[in-house]
Amino acid sequence: MNATREQRVERAFFLGAKLTLENPAYRHAVRTLTEALSDADSDSADLTVKALGISSRHASTVIVARQPGVAAGLQEFGSMLEGSGLSLTFHKRDGDAIQPGDALLHMEGEEAKLLSLERVGLNLLQRMCGIATAARRLQQRASKYSAVRIVGTRKTPWGLLDKRALHVGGCGTHRLGLGDAILIKNSHLALFAGREEDAAPPAIERAWEFRNESVFIQVEVRGKEAARAAGQTFRRLREAASAGGDGDYPCLLMLDNVAPGGIADILEMLRAENLWEHVLVEASGGISDATLDGYAATGVDAISIGALTHSVRALDLGQKIS
Repeated sequence: MNATREQRVERAFFLGAKLTLENPAYRHAVRTLTEALSDADSDSADLTVKALGISSRHASTVIVARQPGVAAGLQEFGSMLEGSGLSLTFHKRDGDAIQPGDALLHMEGEEAKLLSLERVGLNLLQRMCGIATAARRLQQRASKYSAVRIVGTRKTPWGLLDKRALHVGGCGTHRLGLGDAILIKNSHLALFAGREEDAAPPAIERAWEFRNESVFIQVEVRGKEAARAAGQTFRRLREAASAGGDGDYPCLLMLDNVAPGGIADILEMLRAENLWEHVLVEASGGISDATLDGYAATGVDAISIGALTHSVRALDLGQKIS
């Protein structure tokens, strides 16, 4: 067991480096979404452009920030415009800090296309910039307390694009899909036994046989006894696996909807009973700006926040044409 806790968290939850346009699966996800958005607002269907008699003469446009944040979505924006006949010049890169008035990119081409693509392009950039901005802000805030890392969840209306924006903002992606890792939730545990402390050990043991197919194994628990039972099971399995060189495999407890005081109590138990080094701990369940500090101060390894993607506020961007 040579990997640090931080390295095991990175191995489990930080998968965003895979989300590039060189990755066929991610490129397909970007294409599928942006084509659907573009088809709904294609220039051939733009009645306003037709009614006003806007010509196909050459024009240029610039997309600028109206509030501070983090640039994201630029590679996806460029992919969306491939084959459109428009030329692009980027002034920012994904991950750059931006201030009001900063230009993210310039576009040149036919007036009608520039106008018809305005809302589609802004929607893409505003959402991804909004996620990246919130992600960076929350991670910086949490880091004041400990080495805790902020991660997203699978509550992602735009799928892998939302995950990419989390990565750009410096947060973890958690699972990219159902096939990445094994996450045993309370709905799964209910199939094993009525009490989670009785259900967790056999569920973990069965899942352990599939660890070579998964990035991590995680079990959701809500009480100290279940956390103890799960931790003891993980310790036994990890100690046996360490002889074969697999002792650094990430094993996680998700403390779901547990208040900070309850989490602190569970962490104290894990340390006292020699279970702490055998598990990583994630706090989850309705955590927000208002409650983040209390959870970060407990010393958990990760905090997952669904609001980063399911209800994020878009960053205010504008487009000027000339």
